[in-house]
Amino acid sequence: MWFLPATLPLLPLLLLLGQTPPNRPQSLGTMKLRLVGPSSKPEEGRLEVLHQGQWGTVCDDDFALQEATVACRQLGFEGALTWAHSAKYGSGEGPIWLDNVHCVGTESSLDQCRSNGWGVSDCTHSEDVGVVCHPQRQRGYISERVSNALGPQDRRLEEVRLKPILASAKRQSPVTEGAVEVKYEGHWRQVCDQGWTRNNSRVVCGMLGFPSEAPVDSHYYRKVWDSKMKDPNSRLKSLTKKNSFWIHRVNCLGTEPHMANCQLQVAPAQGKLRPACPGGMHAVVSCVAGPRFRPPKAKPGRKESRAEEMKVRLRSGAQVGEGRVEVLLNRQWGTVCDHGWNLISASVVCRQLGFGSAREALFGAQLGQALGPIHLSEVRCRGYERTLSDCPSLEGSQNGCQHDNDAAVRCNIPNMGFQDQVRLAGGRSPEEGVVEVQVEVNGVQRWGAVCSDHWGLSEAMVACRQLGLGFASHAIKDTWYWQGTPGAREVVMSGVRCSGTELALQQCQRHGPVHCSHGTGRFSAGVSCTDSAPDLVMNAQLVQETAYLEDRPLSLLYCAHEENCLSQSADRMDWPYGHRRLLRFSSQIHNLGRADFRPKMGRHSWIWHQCHRHYHSIEVFTHYDLLTLNGSKVAEGHKASFCLEDTDCPRGMQKRYACANFGEQGVTVGCWDTYRHDIDCQWVDITDVSPGDYIFQVVVNPKFEVAESDFSNNMMRCRCKYDGQRVWLHNCHTANMQLDTQVLLSTPNHCELRLSKQRAF
Repeated sequence: MWFLPATLPLLPLLLLLGQTPPNRPQSLGTMKLRLVGPSSKPEEGRLEVLHQGQWGTVCDDDFALQEATVACRQLGFEGALTWAHSAKYGSGEGPIWLDNVHCVGTESSLDQCRSNGWGVSDCTHSEDVGVVCHPQRQRGYISERVSNALGPQDRRLEEVRLKPILASAKRQSPVTEGAVEVKYEGHWRQVCDQGWTRNNSRVVCGMLGFPSEAPVDSHYYRKVWDSKMKDPNSRLKSLTKKNSFWIHRVNCLGTEPHMANCQLQVAPAQGKLRPACPGGMHAVVSCVAGPRFRPPKAKPGRKESRAEEMKVRLRSGAQVGEGRVEVLLNRQWGTVCDHGWNLISASVVCRQLGFGSAREALFGAQLGQALGPIHLSEVRCRGYERTLSDCPSLEGSQNGCQHDNDAAVRCNIPNMGFQDQVRLAGGRSPEEGVVEVQVEVNGVQRWGAVCSDHWGLSEAMVACRQLGLGFASHAIKDTWYWQGTPGAREVVMSGVRCSGTELALQQCQRHGPVHCSHGTGRFSAGVSCTDSAPDLVMNAQLVQETAYLEDRPLSLLYCAHEENCLSQSADRMDWPYGHRRLLRFSSQIHNLGRADFRPKMGRHSWIWHQCHRHYHSIEVFTHYDLLTLNGSKVAEGHKASFCLEDTDCPRGMQKRYACANFGEQGVTVGCWDTYRHDIDCQWVDITDVSPGDYIFQVVVNPKFEVAESDFSNNMMRCRCKYDGQRVWLHNCHTANMQLDTQVLLSTPNHCELRLSKQRAF
């Protein structure tokens, strides 16, 4: 290929010579790139370009590091490490779209580089070029989605479903067994069973939200099929003669997140003259539901017995099956760095947790940051692993990962039909209103209201999640200003008590016969939902570093005594003579969520305290308790929230809340509020406590007045010991309450400092 000097007018000269000008690829709005090949690493592979709905390759002629750098940046990586010629990652199929690509290296996409034009090439697929990108993602590249990684069929293959055949399968929810149907170009087709494998079933089950597949009784289904084919009046018999009824052949490896990534043959290679599924029948798949999606009486199989040993969890997700990935190592939860994070590794996490395959692998702490260790980085799963710990990986500290690199995932989950059994009515927006549920009353399905007795944040969280609306920002007991649906205002559910982990209100504990002390009308339960929420997490290391004992004179404790920050024995002392022994510490509360933390009440409702001369925006913000190892309380304290503000923020982020001059109170996303050890009530009064091992417990906002995306990280614990004169604290960390209780009871020679917290509106 020859080039003219840049100063000459290229287009007129080419027209004068009777040649057409070189084409350029389409703009980025319609052009996509992908890397394909046998490697499980997302940053390397054969470079392919999507043009006119078809994927094609790029020839290696004149391809060099500049071109590879542009391609890698367009794919979301920081740059290129090298390129590979001569089809190192295998020969592609279809057209060779680009040849003689020339980039300066500063272009943002390949469509800005020069080339021969679309499809103009003298290469063969033995010259397909590959690239190796830097594994670090660009800042702002937020996720790898299934929709961005579809195969040559592009988006023509839209959905997959199971059509139940057996009567028992039709009664199940979710449907776990049936004939595979694929929505292709807007029409549902069945899949021929010839060449169907367990790997194909695994991909289908993963798309439908199931972690694994099970064998099917193919002989029985064959008998059913043959009986229908012998029936001259069978509509199925006539349909099977049409090629448009079938997907001819599917071949999956079993690790694909979507069937469109598998080799897919819609019709026979010889064309429409040959039937698509001669002598075959529809493929039948049986899936195994995860523990959360089984009927209550279903017993876990041998494969699921390992669920008790789960060492991975999702946190801060607005929906079921999504969240920041955290793993348990050395009895401490930590995050996974997004370096090398992809759909294959994310799918291993999803299946381990009892969900299907991953539909999105998220980077850059898109679902919130955590505090504490970063356990893993460069996770390289092949897709067949049972658990994330089976995958090769590096320690998170080895490559400079920070918590703004925390990886997250969104998993496929089964369709349980719960979203059709709840609705909101009367609100100003679709995210708020009176909660109406569908339940069975005297054998008939009826819509009605929920009694607001005992209605709280946990129940509202379940309702919002069931609606697909994320988190609850308010649990509303008085809904007189919202008109419910006519004919659905009678209370059909009362006494609702949820743990907060249920998939639907119908799974929560509730009264048998409905009993609502307030009756119907204005006291029906309501919610206000949001797709983002704050998440307060205590800095455990600061507690460990700042804890100490102080013998403080009573003469300096009058205000603290007035606000009930001392033990009851202080009432019987000869004031102002004597002192109280205080266990003091600093607390630093980070807002790691995706919304600002604000007090529930506005400034007009704050309470003025004359002694300390400040307002309390939350009257009881924290409880501090010292407990024995069996949970008996031996000392207590509490602290009101006299000031919620941004004590400090990361560099480049501006503080929004300050208490000075009766200012607005709150904690901005990413910022933190610090209560120093030397302010009143930042202690537990241990004057009457004997030496020994204890649990020091701190509960923030114990009345559940703050809505957060994650309630599980509201606990902090330290190992501690008190000998009557000194106190020792070590191994302070935020952790799971149930797990740490087991750890605590298994080590009776130590005590722990425990901190829990809740949310505010």
